[in-house]
Amino acid sequence: MSKIKPSKGAPYARILGVGGYRPTRVVPNEVILERIDSSDEWIRSRSGIATRHWASPEETVTAMSVEASGKAIADAGIDPGQIGAVIVSTVSHFKQTPAVATEIADKIGAGKPAAFDISAGCAGFGYGLTLAKGLIVEGSAEYVLVIGVERLSDLTDLEDRATAFLFGDGAGAVVVGPSDEPHIGPTVWGSEGDKSETIKQTVPWDDFLPHSRLRSSGGTPTGDVAKLPLNEQGEIKFPAITQEGQAVFRWAVFEMAKVAQQALDAAGISAADLDVFIPHQANMRIIDSMVKTLKLPEHVTVARDVETTGNTSAASIPLAMERLLATGKAKSGDTALVIGFGAGLVYAATVVTLP
Repeated sequence: MSKIKPSKGAPYARILGVGGYRPTRVVPNEVILERIDSSDEWIRSRSGIATRHWASPEETVTAMSVEASGKAIADAGIDPGQIGAVIVSTVSHFKQTPAVATEIADKIGAGKPAAFDISAGCAGFGYGLTLAKGLIVEGSAEYVLVIGVERLSDLTDLEDRATAFLFGDGAGAVVVGPSDEPHIGPTVWGSEGDKSETIKQTVPWDDFLPHSRLRSSGGTPTGDVAKLPLNEQGEIKFPAITQEGQAVFRWAVFEMAKVAQQALDAAGISAADLDVFIPHQANMRIIDSMVKTLKLPEHVTVARDVETTGNTSAASIPLAMERLLATGKAKSGDTALVIGFGAGLVYAATVVTLP
């Protein structure tokens, strides 16, 4: 017989507050067109994107996260010191260690919470939300701060006609806390690693800093003097995000609609019971196709934040959620289906009650 006491967590969890931060610089398609052979009409028809936000040097992953977190904490009506865990989803924090979550936790005055980063691409917010729910129900934390933050402008190849116009920067955060009723449904999540090549970083860091710069077990450099990878123009080939557009589009439209339906089924509701649909803001055509496939009723509000924010990966769902609530297009207590999907390929979908 176990001698371990049962956990004393809350029966359920819910999102209590949301906050977002968009960098001050707004970048229209015309700026993108300075480097690629395309047109504003082509970009809008292919992606629905008209503008995106790019961060300044001062608008770091940490700085944007702190701004978004402060708004979410205030919206939740709690003190930062009550936060028991900070979870940050990002692919654009380039310091291997320590986790950026620890720095954010300190700057918002959270005390000494558990703090860690996760890397789940565009599904990262859903992964973080699921972990937060588990921590609260298990009893390891009363309140959990979940942040999705990206500076994808740092990982954008401005000369890649297929992706140069897609990505933006920003941070979104939510506070998850205890609830007496279920307000975060079961998560339908998973991965399809056999498709990992469809969205990837062009140059791995261990190629960008080749083995000749690494040290052998004896502590001396191995190989010849390192040469950084160069493009056809002889310029340094920095790591960037690339994707097979058509393959990603087909996967997102057909497979993710199935995952979204599974999330509805797991929550015990139908599309008719929804008030809001907040998919990952990757592409307007994907969003519209999913709406059609799911047969969402006209009364369901659909987030289309991608038009002015671009694809912000892990930040896209909380940013879209924050904007819908701020503009009155959605309201507190609405039932929303959220789904994220991207590099990995990974995905996560769940039904939540909006804060």
